[in-house]
Amino acid sequence: MKKIYLVFASAITLFLIPFLSHADDHESTSMIKVLLVDGQNNHDWKKCSPVMIDTLQATGRFIVERAIVAKEEIADFKPDFGQYDVILSNYNGDPWLKETQHSFVQYIKGGGNLVVVHAADNSFPKWKEYNEMIGLGGWKGRNEKDGPYVYWKDGDIIRDHSKGRGGSHGRPWEYKVVVRENNHPITRGLPNEFLMVKEELYDRLRGPAINMTVLATALAEGGSERHEPVLMTIKYGKGRVFHTVMGHSHKSMGGVAFQETLIRGTEWAATGKVTFPSVSAAVLPVNRAAYRDIVDIKTLK
Repeated sequence: MKKIYLVFASAITLFLIPFLSHADDHESTSMIKVLLVDGQNNHDWKKCSPVMIDTLQATGRFIVERAIVAKEEIADFKPDFGQYDVILSNYNGDPWLKETQHSFVQYIKGGGNLVVVHAADNSFPKWKEYNEMIGLGGWKGRNEKDGPYVYWKDGDIIRDHSKGRGGSHGRPWEYKVVVRENNHPITRGLPNEFLMVKEELYDRLRGPAINMTVLATALAEGGSERHEPVLMTIKYGKGRVFHTVMGHSHKSMGGVAFQETLIRGTEWAATGKVTFPSVSAAVLPVNRAAYRDIVDIKTLK
């Protein structure tokens, strides 16, 4: 089968430096074992994946192994998913073998867990179970046959079954994320509104959206002009799924908004809890300029 590599953090992510002492708090806690899958993506996975690896491992909470699945190695990709607490997908490429797909479905149904980052929600348009796991997806022929559009309007989540393409985005820009579920472990303690550094914002995603909770949205200016889901959770069988549309590039992954929600979302997916503290309250007073992408928008006016 495809070799799976144990990866050690090569650099400590900037915003985590004040929290290195927090890593010591987990010495007596079981480490979370993560399998990051990449190797194919229409985005620069070679630069993006190392940022996610460093971000997670710098907390002292995660051990990350990496499966690089190139086109010619699909036939050998048959991991034992059950060895991992959570699968982190940065993969958007050729379909896996049917037996690997079946193994993955059984893993999630049985209580395995998944984190989907940005273009990983473009992957596998014809794989019914995967699209149920991720809630919403885009591109590769997705349209009304794949499920409704889902967006926030007038204080509620709308499921729109109108016809149209699945997946688009406007120009890259610094968009405002609005938390819609403040009491979920992933978002609890975060500012109600915060900025994501400049990147493309997905809109018009569509899919089954079954057992899906929208945690946060952002207004897709220059795109759908609707408040589109940015952070989501999905329940699939006994498994937990965290889906973030953030993370277009390694540069945008360097922002606090992406890194903090990745850490919290991955821990929640793996354990059902979040023990990592909110960075915004503790770090911003120290160096406001360096962390402005997580500051409450109201304080920027």
